[in-house]
Amino acid sequence: MEVIEIFGYISALIIGVSLGLIGGGGSILAVPVLAYLFSVNEKVATAYSLFIVGSSALLGGIKQHFKGLVDWRTSIVFGIPAIIGVTVVRHYVVPALPNILFSIGDFDFTRRMGMFGLFAVLMIPAAFSMLKKEKEKKVIGEVTYNYPLILIEGLIVGGITGLIGAGGGFLIIPALVILANVEMKVAVATSLIIIAFKSLMGFFLGDAITMDIDWKFLGIFTGLSFVGIFIGSYLNNFIDGNKLKKAFGYFIIVMAVFIFYMEFFVEN
Repeated sequence: MEVIEIFGYISALIIGVSLGLIGGGGSILAVPVLAYLFSVNEKVATAYSLFIVGSSALLGGIKQHFKGLVDWRTSIVFGIPAIIGVTVVRHYVVPALPNILFSIGDFDFTRRMGMFGLFAVLMIPAAFSMLKKEKEKKVIGEVTYNYPLILIEGLIVGGITGLIGAGGGFLIIPALVILANVEMKVAVATSLIIIAFKSLMGFFLGDAITMDIDWKFLGIFTGLSFVGIFIGSYLNNFIDGNKLKKAFGYFIIVMAVFIFYMEFFVEN
């Protein structure tokens, strides 16, 4: 085993620790770890990330369920269009994308540039969602649903998830608060279930059918992330996760710049 692979497995553990400490965001690092430390291509990196993100979110969502914070009806209403969006993208769109999307003169804009470039761009609002202070929203009356907007939002978030392999919690949580009148704590917990279902369904109904999966590697990586989650949850008793959340937000911005540099300024 090469040193860079050892560092990659350590990173898998760190991803889990960050999830356990700050409650989210850590899985967004799965794609760059897979792409740059294990040298897998953009299709495999985003596919494996879906499984890792979905599994981690499911573990976190189950924990939140036992705390009584998950709104299952809302998770189904939002989750169904999101599952449709991610499944269509992973099963039909991604396999159909050519290696070179378009050319301008001597410059070839590749599928990898498109997928990782979009990923880097969307890491910025994800980072800012971690940097800003969460304001608790008091629910006025019953939870209500704006079904047309929920359908559109779910399809869009599902499609984005399918393209970049990340959960999109920074898009889902505000949507739950605004479109369904859900209070913030419940929105955060419910978003984990939505992320879990759409990520895992997208993986199993899309990638698991259209590509060969290295289940041994994926199991080890995901298992290490799980171990990290439990370590992080334990450390959370002694460390203020909210303070770390801001530092992690800045780190994600640095990673976004790094990905953009690697894909557009360094020859692959």
